[in-house]
Amino acid sequence: MRKSRRLDTIPPYLFAEIDKKKAAALARGVDVINLGVGDPDTPTPSEIVQAAHVAIDDPSTHNYPPYEGTAEFRKAVATYYQRRFGVDLNPDNEVMALIGSKEGIAHIALAFLDAGDIALVPDPGYPVYGVGTRLAGAEPYAMPLTIERDFLPDFSTIPTDIAKRAKIMHLNYPNNPTGAVATAKFFAEAISFAIQYDIVIAHDLAYSEIGPHGYRSPSFLQVPGAKDVGIEFNSLSKTFNMTGWRIGMAVGNAEVIAALGVIKTNVDSGAFKAIQKAAITGLLGDQGHLGPLNDLYDRRRQILLEGLKQLGWEKVSAASTFYVWVPIPEGTTSIAFAARML
Repeated sequence: MRKSRRLDTIPPYLFAEIDKKKAAALARGVDVINLGVGDPDTPTPSEIVQAAHVAIDDPSTHNYPPYEGTAEFRKAVATYYQRRFGVDLNPDNEVMALIGSKEGIAHIALAFLDAGDIALVPDPGYPVYGVGTRLAGAEPYAMPLTIERDFLPDFSTIPTDIAKRAKIMHLNYPNNPTGAVATAKFFAEAISFAIQYDIVIAHDLAYSEIGPHGYRSPSFLQVPGAKDVGIEFNSLSKTFNMTGWRIGMAVGNAEVIAALGVIKTNVDSGAFKAIQKAAITGLLGDQGHLGPLNDLYDRRRQILLEGLKQLGWEKVSAASTFYVWVPIPEGTTSIAFAARML
């Protein structure tokens, strides 16, 4: 059986490997505290669940959905972006439903990258940025995120020949896994760089609502010129505890959305209409669950940070999201260290 050569370029999915190690520890009887992939452990808000029950009983949701998402869902996304970020979106051509933002992040590579092209990806970062790039036959180029720069990439260090070959730049703020945040000034620098080298910016805003009280994450699309050069991926997974429901959206530049749509119409059949209806309830609701949810994450964060402090851990990053980014001991790797802890 001959597999494709592209599979040789894809490392084992990190979170799946950690899950295997965790399962093995549980099988040994270990009481495992889950510090792995960011999967909320509290329920989806009850009003969203109830809306799904009603929608599932409606026969009109049982057929194929529109590839780009229902008109009702896309209008709800546009309304949400206007209320939350002050960003105007045309629901007809600047909004697309996704089967979770992960799917869209992987597929945008197929829409824009050819063999020999480059995607600029944050390091550390969500693995799908690089994996999607490799599946498209292109090359990921790492943009280091360092504590000295508050985990923001330094565009001036990207070689000119690399920038000229780059066609996509992945950004993600609030950041997974460092918890770092970005400002409008940083996004403006990214836009200027993208214009100079004709690069599409793909910003991942999955964690916009998860963080300490008093902080309101900006949208990349709030910055002048953003919609000219890119799109934003967003998701209901973290905001509404809907990771398993698989519903998200891509918003922004109409040309980029259309290109992504060409891939999607040929490889999937859209998100289940009932889930889109449930998502609308969340998007247009009062968001009252977010206060208690972030209070819970704050309490957990403080317990962890205090424990790390007692152990002598310094330079811990935890500005936003529900992630804490911790330096590991010299002479080991993050995977080896995680395995050792298990």
